[in-house]
Amino acid sequence: MREIFPNVYKIKNQFATQSIAPGVRVYDEKIIKQNSREFRIWNPEKSKLCAAIHNGLKHMPIKPGSNVLYLGAAQGTTASHISDIITTSGLLICIDVATKPFEKLLHVAEERENIIPLLADANNPDDYSEFIEEKVDVVYQDVAQKNQAEILIKNANMHLKKNGYALMAVKARSIDVAKKPEEIFKQEIETLKKAGLIIEEVVNLAPHEKDHVLILAKKVK
Repeated sequence: MREIFPNVYKIKNQFATQSIAPGVRVYDEKIIKQNSREFRIWNPEKSKLCAAIHNGLKHMPIKPGSNVLYLGAAQGTTASHISDIITTSGLLICIDVATKPFEKLLHVAEERENIIPLLADANNPDDYSEFIEEKVDVVYQDVAQKNQAEILIKNANMHLKKNGYALMAVKARSIDVAKKPEEIFKQEIETLKKAGLIIEEVVNLAPHEKDHVLILAKKVK
């Protein structure tokens, strides 16, 4: 076992996080016990963040104690691993607009005191500003919308601290099925740059996710 990022471990050819809710599975993931610690295997086929790590993400801004705003948290698979990483000294505010996956997210949050689930639309960051007392360290976004970059920019402008990081999963087919994915990726990157975000990494998520990249950007103003 080797720690590759804070609270992210490589066990043989798999990745894992140390669970803050021992004995609780979120999506039938494999659990490995070592002494008094419990590690949850992180599946790159079910988490775009894990897929990016698997494909060589060099910098991981989410760490113990981080305050994270997660846009498009769905039923909480990736959120549960972020919850493990930040530990109980951090806070994970999860936003999703779809009621059915949100019900599952609520169950995940019941076992994890560092998750605040909010049924809201990420297009309207004002709607949940009252729940964000301080600007966050990281915005993580995974939404299937045509205006993915614009959603990230609005939330980063309002809720991300200076020198904080944004991680955005770009879903090319959700933006335009007629354009080549590479053109869409370039377009989204340019939109982020024009908004003043510094692009630090772009990781293609194939073969785990088709026509997806994960963009790591930094807010410097």
